[in-house]
Amino acid sequence: MLKKLKRRVKTIITKPFKKPRKPHKPPNTKSPSPSPSPSPPDSPKLEPEPPPTMEPQHSKKLPTFPFLFPKAQSTVLPDPSLFFAPSLLSSPLPTNSFFQNFTLKAGDQPEYIHPYLIKSSLSSLSVSYPSRFHNPSFIYQVFNADLIISASNNTEPSSRKSHIISSYSDLSVTLDMPSANFRFFLVRGSPFLTCSIVNNTPVSISTIHAILSCDANNSLTKYTIKLNNNQTWFLYSSSPISLSQNDVSLLTSGGFTGIIRIAVLPDFDPQYQSILDRFSSCYPVSGDAVFTKPFCLEYKFQKKGWGDLLMLAHPLHLNMLSIDDSDVSVLEDFKYKSIDGDLVGVVGDSWVLKPHSVSVTWHSINGNREESYDEIISALSKDVKALNSTPITTNSSYFYGKLIARAARLALIAEEVSFPDVIPAIRKYLRETIEPWLDGTFNGNGFLYDGKWGGIVTKQGSLDSGADFGFGVYNDHHYHLGYFLYAIAVLVKIDPVWGRKYRPQAYSLMADFMNLGRRENSNYPRLRCFDLYKLHSWAGGLTEFADGRNQESTSEAVNAYYSAALMGLAYGDTHLVAIGSTLTAMEIQAAQTWWHIREEDTLYDNDFTRENRVVGVLWANKRDSGLWFAPPDWRECRLGIQLLPLSPISEVLFSEVGFVRQLVNWTLPALGREGVGEGWKGFVYSLEGIYDKESALQKIRNLNGYDDGNSLTNLLWWIHSRGKEEEEECSGGGKFCWFGHYCH
Repeated sequence: MLKKLKRRVKTIITKPFKKPRKPHKPPNTKSPSPSPSPSPPDSPKLEPEPPPTMEPQHSKKLPTFPFLFPKAQSTVLPDPSLFFAPSLLSSPLPTNSFFQNFTLKAGDQPEYIHPYLIKSSLSSLSVSYPSRFHNPSFIYQVFNADLIISASNNTEPSSRKSHIISSYSDLSVTLDMPSANFRFFLVRGSPFLTCSIVNNTPVSISTIHAILSCDANNSLTKYTIKLNNNQTWFLYSSSPISLSQNDVSLLTSGGFTGIIRIAVLPDFDPQYQSILDRFSSCYPVSGDAVFTKPFCLEYKFQKKGWGDLLMLAHPLHLNMLSIDDSDVSVLEDFKYKSIDGDLVGVVGDSWVLKPHSVSVTWHSINGNREESYDEIISALSKDVKALNSTPITTNSSYFYGKLIARAARLALIAEEVSFPDVIPAIRKYLRETIEPWLDGTFNGNGFLYDGKWGGIVTKQGSLDSGADFGFGVYNDHHYHLGYFLYAIAVLVKIDPVWGRKYRPQAYSLMADFMNLGRRENSNYPRLRCFDLYKLHSWAGGLTEFADGRNQESTSEAVNAYYSAALMGLAYGDTHLVAIGSTLTAMEIQAAQTWWHIREEDTLYDNDFTRENRVVGVLWANKRDSGLWFAPPDWRECRLGIQLLPLSPISEVLFSEVGFVRQLVNWTLPALGREGVGEGWKGFVYSLEGIYDKESALQKIRNLNGYDDGNSLTNLLWWIHSRGKEEEEECSGGGKFCWFGHYCH
């Protein structure tokens, strides 16, 4: 019996990490051959069961009906049926995706699908290879309708909706235009815009510019279109198409059935044209990202046509791309410009990405010296005593979450400094403050389940789109729920009996933004906030923005996945630990790539780099130095919002000491401004403590207030755990993975 039990335990622990025995079968989006059905609403279900990897391994023993909060009756959510095909409406739908603008209001705001800005309107699709505007305050890409693709014979009234989303995946979305007989495969990172046309439809190609020339090859399968804005575009077709120029800005064809592909020439180097020619016959129709093992993500592009697939990688892709594990070749001299940095050609339909490993820990990496314990314990005793004397008065899910996470930090610090006397009081406080939200007895707010899009909303947010910072329209979910998960993870650690009782509710909160499933019977969309192409999260939710999705606080995003990993540790769930740690690692590297701006960086334009050490709000199509709640010159707020909440994972996020020194020196003058909050000062001094411990310690001791998610105890814990000699980085797992020393 014991031997059988051992075999069973081994199977449970190792099964999610076994390599698949069979090759991965890509999702069947039923994208058409050159003659697809023109009825997109009948498109099949998008996401089949995944292969046996770290992706969910659904067992018959898993609960058939996981916990759901009471049903919401939202008055503020938009109707998803306006743009999603009927076959998709039975599944949870994305609410923070790269194509979200295509699902909101008229669906006619552009989205950045690298390397093009794409806009769908009135049964036509406009493509822009954007120019960039920049100054010291912001950078954005300018949309101009460089080419507009439509059907010449389209007589549908302009009031008809412009497109239907017939399928989507991690790296792609398929737009169908029934009235035009068009299907567009919008796959991220494709240098070609690919369109399938049926029913012998006449094609119209127009532009806001003047067409200087339009020259065809002998077989009428390639056209070179030169515009008066100094752009050259190529149009490739799967069969001959006869384009004629009707006026200075319009090309039309006779009836056509087949595939057309359009690409801009990004550089006048002759090799660029030959590369586009060589790869014009192989096109992607969708793309999936698969978690194959911890700290490893594999892209699998489904392709059609013949030959090899050409795609584009952004700088973070190139940083993570494992050439040894991928059957790809990098074309280092083939580049498209982008607000995210140069996009470089990669040939191959399967990429393996490996972020730096991150060790998720409850406590500080290096610990505190014993001589610092007395000061920390003195502050800790006062902060714990104050928990009962200052009850929580807010009913905001965000600020409430910060307060309970703050209390949870006190318990972990008590463990770290060997002062368990205060833990019972903290445990009691956490039980009393968390349970009402999980039981549905909290007065004034609470969690509900929305079945329309598939996710958790708050009572306040279901009636007011501005309440709880837009939580009711799926804004900032990872921020709010990340704080709740942190507090829950700590409470499960110190009170396992409580943890077992509330495990269904805890996992429901986690799944709202970290569900990996692709099945119809899932209650939540796949990775609500995390963008598997950009490799960081978005906020924004179901609100239309001209510049696409956005994210302000990277540190709160990191906290969300870190907290989920901690919850996995508390429950002994190795799968959750692995996924949470992997997402944490990628979010950190993305923050260090696109939000943190070093003086010597060249990714952004010189005037913006010179003026800024950190981005305020990062948009899909814009970089802004301002914050949602503060102007650009409130630099202490910019630093603070990229650091809070201060916890052990902050050590990894701000592990580059040279940059930290630049950031603090850039921020310190702003503290002389009248009215600067003590809480924001605390975050600045925290980072200063990384390289000047004594100076920062004196400043923190003189503070007379703290951020609502912070405390004197937490600040002292942080400063006293600085200053020890850092471990040398090693190839086996990075600076903060000790086992890396033994992986040679």
